[in-house]
Amino acid sequence: MTQEIWDLRKSILEGRYDDALVIVDELELMSRKSYIRNIRSFLIRLIIHLIKNQVEQRLTNSWAASIEGSILEIQDLNLQDNKTSHYVKQTEWEELLDAAFDAAIKPASAEVLNGLYTPKRLEAIVDKSQIIKLAQAFLDLTYTNSQKSLPGAIDEMLSELPGGKEWEEGK
Repeated sequence: MTQEIWDLRKSILEGRYDDALVIVDELELMSRKSYIRNIRSFLIRLIIHLIKNQVEQRLTNSWAASIEGSILEIQDLNLQDNKTSHYVKQTEWEELLDAAFDAAIKPASAEVLNGLYTPKRLEAIVDKSQIIKLAQAFLDLTYTNSQKSLPGAIDEMLSELPGGKEWEEGK
């Protein structure tokens, strides 16, 4: 990125504004890709824990904290500096969720029931569409809740997961 900034400065100083605008567009695209890459890592973490919850039919404090942390980080990363626009619009998650699910299977297989299933076997027993639908529902909360109200909304959804009532009651 340092080279792009140097080129931008040079273009402006030389009065080559069309070239400068092309560089600005490239920098903007690079920035967006970086945000999406970070969001993707939190999506993978979210999906790993949703897979564990679906297969093991329980919810631990650790999993709940990881799910909540992932959603909070995604909300923060996805909100652009103007505080009104998002890098990923609410209707644009399908491709990212599908790719994140595929990336989450292998690490999830190492964690689900202490590594009982191979990635291929785990993928066969997990209801991918249900996981993606649930992940989308958690993501939807980031558009309808403030940073302050989001943790409470997440807790409500967590209590509806398998084992969620027991988790909520501290059992």
